[in-house]
Amino acid sequence: MQFIATENEAISKLVSDSVPPITVIGTESVRRTFDEKSLQQAINARGACGVTDVILNPDAHCGYGAPIGCVMVSPSHIFPGPVGVDIKCSMSLLQFDLPAEEIRAREVRRALIDAICCRTPTGYSGGKNKIFRRNRKFSRDNAVRAVIDGATESVCEQFGIPFEWTRRCEDAVHFGHDGASDALEFRLDKVLRERYMLNFADKMNQLGSYGGGNHFGECEVVEVCDDDESRRTAEIFGLKDGHVAFLSHCGSRGFGNILATEQFKILQRKFSEWGISYPGNDRQLVYAPLGSVEANDYLDDLAMGANFATLNHLLINVLVLEAFREVFPQVNANLIYFISHNIVRREVWRGKPVYVHRKGATRAFPAGHHELRGTPFEATGHPILLPGNPRNGSAVMVGLGGAEISAYSINHGAGRVMGRRRAFDVLNQKVVDNEIDKADILTNCRKYPLDEAPDAYKDFDDVLSSVKISGLACEVARLKATFVIKDDNSKADD
Repeated sequence: MQFIATENEAISKLVSDSVPPITVIGTESVRRTFDEKSLQQAINARGACGVTDVILNPDAHCGYGAPIGCVMVSPSHIFPGPVGVDIKCSMSLLQFDLPAEEIRAREVRRALIDAICCRTPTGYSGGKNKIFRRNRKFSRDNAVRAVIDGATESVCEQFGIPFEWTRRCEDAVHFGHDGASDALEFRLDKVLRERYMLNFADKMNQLGSYGGGNHFGECEVVEVCDDDESRRTAEIFGLKDGHVAFLSHCGSRGFGNILATEQFKILQRKFSEWGISYPGNDRQLVYAPLGSVEANDYLDDLAMGANFATLNHLLINVLVLEAFREVFPQVNANLIYFISHNIVRREVWRGKPVYVHRKGATRAFPAGHHELRGTPFEATGHPILLPGNPRNGSAVMVGLGGAEISAYSINHGAGRVMGRRRAFDVLNQKVVDNEIDKADILTNCRKYPLDEAPDAYKDFDDVLSSVKISGLACEVARLKATFVIKDDNSKADD
């Protein structure tokens, strides 16, 4: 396999003897961060049945079946691997009318951390948000309606979510394979009857919580780029220069994980029954043809997990606002955007209806895109929320017309350059903690997770440069971290 450069130095082709070329977004320095296994996964994915295009983004690294940081396009088949086990893992950004100087004092930020952690638990268990449970008790029927109906007006009212926030969602409601909610009701009943989700109530109690791993909540200071176009776009987005915002990263929690994991098992059994070999001999690269029972079941499970993820993010933002009001009673906030990076969507690309699988990849519709008609972002393109790391910041970008080459997609963040085990072996805990403290960034963790340290990820500026040079998107604002909330595994060391 080898890279062949194009006229644009940040766009190239990955070629091999076995499959058609793969589009690669990344400067030469970024391409050097692609490990051989992720490149082989991309080749396997490109050669899979019904796949017409594969795009590697600059944050690409090894994933399930297909690399994290890739886009797969097919008009005829559905693939669970290029979505992964965290269905609709997403980003959201909440903008406060609070000047940055109001949270400069460490004791103020510590009070905010405590107030948020009381409401939005972290870690793989979740569901222990006592203040949330006390103030917003909901029945099993409420939870069922949430995963079947998504963020409808009635569901938002039940959960105390401002319904106007749903206009700031990539997709506020996900329907079943038939384009309606009826299929989801039938599918959920079947899932519960087949008893591979015995702890449904416990998983519903995770609504309004962060997970473990790379999921986080991060308090930011917004720095709008110093040019007229960025300032105009930021105003339409609702960004406030020099003010506080809150960035969240999480997905469908245990509910989506169980649905996705079971789908892998189901399709692997079907491959055995059908006598079909796995693309590249990778068991995670299973698929189902559109219109089949298997594809319909997967799309229904995907929709339920995605509806959960949507309600989870919206609830987290409600709880974060509530926590800020415990410290600043008069503060107000508006949702800037909620956007996923683990999803498959039916879209029209290059004049044809296709299914775009985004695994660790973010939608990037530019101004004038037909799917943005009637939204607040028709004239600008929608916000793209890209997490970097606390040290180097995160970014808000907006798509450009050049994103057509990537199926209107860009990276979902910096992307790992170091596996979790290697991070624990290579990085020094004291150095990492001192670096975070020196940057005046507070955290809820006694020890900052080494596998989530800035140096475990690719150079964020290099990744963003690849996107800009390629003409896929441009930067609107930087987000500078003031405190971070993550899964605090170090509590066990107390």
